[in-house]
Amino acid sequence: MTQLRTVQVLGGGSAGSSAHVRSLAGGLVARGVGVTVCAPAPLEQAYDFPGAGARFVPVPRRSDPAAVGALRAACAGADVVHAHGLDAAVRTSLAISGRPVPLVVTLHTRPRTAGARGRVTRMLERRVARAAAVVLGTSSELVDRARSRGARDARLAPVAVPSPHPDRPESKMRAELGAVERPLLTAVGRLERGRGHGTLLDASHRWLGLDPVPLVAIAGEGRERAALQRRIDGEGLPVRLLGHRDDVGELLAVSDLALLPSRWEARSLLAQEALRLGVPLVATRVGGTPELVGTAAEFVPYGDAVALAAAVSRLLAEPDRRRRLAAEGLAQAATWPTEDETVAQVLSIYDELTQPARPRMP
Repeated sequence: MTQLRTVQVLGGGSAGSSAHVRSLAGGLVARGVGVTVCAPAPLEQAYDFPGAGARFVPVPRRSDPAAVGALRAACAGADVVHAHGLDAAVRTSLAISGRPVPLVVTLHTRPRTAGARGRVTRMLERRVARAAAVVLGTSSELVDRARSRGARDARLAPVAVPSPHPDRPESKMRAELGAVERPLLTAVGRLERGRGHGTLLDASHRWLGLDPVPLVAIAGEGRERAALQRRIDGEGLPVRLLGHRDDVGELLAVSDLALLPSRWEARSLLAQEALRLGVPLVATRVGGTPELVGTAAEFVPYGDAVALAAAVSRLLAEPDRRRRLAAEGLAQAATWPTEDETVAQVLSIYDELTQPARPRMP
């Protein structure tokens, strides 16, 4: 029997999509599938795709002829090409144009569609929807969006990512952060607009009146770092910007609360890791987050610093409520698909697209 060959294409590679591709690659290889991962070179070191048994081809995040040509060469001979995210899907559709290879697209997040740039984005979404044999959305909202853009076949595919395995003792990690005798509140995400970090800093003003004052730790890098740091220094806020971290699981495991103040999320990696670790979550009621966590979180409106501050203050004052949320989170996490189930769903789609149709019985 001929080995099934697939190419997985990443664009910028968010933490969630990159972790998913690493998990998917390992699961497919274990099932006898030949896997090539095409992504910007830095992602090879960060996610070790060859360690999962996949061939890695560095392809820059550009749409110029050279980058598209490199991607086209990497896709030669593939039975299925699977692009993750709109950016990767656009470039992949160009690279395999004219070839009879089916394209699967997984949408991990929602692109912005405001203003003139938004019109271009909607055009690209429609192009990808028409080019894809199957579009997978990590939340119901993304599935509906794909259908509205003209997708022939759009399905829900709530991807699973590896469970975190903290290694360092709690006391050592908290001592390194300066949170031995004070609550530790942790947020993770790119330092960009729409992630809610400004609201988080506004809320931290109100926590200055608590005793002890909680420490807010924000893991991530981005264009807003300098502006956020100026506010922290100028206003004397109890907030630390930790930069990029490879130990987010350990960081969350020692936290008293996890905070997700974003404008929009599909299937938040932070929310998944927090609930799996039994860490109470305070999140904005946006996007796919309510669908993901159910009742296992304290919800607040996006951009409402007063509501965020009040929710956190209540939870810090109510250990029983924190314990209940932690237990509900573990129960909710147990309902999510496993990595094995995620791989099985994707492989079944590949089989649909590559196996000859069975003749109907008369």
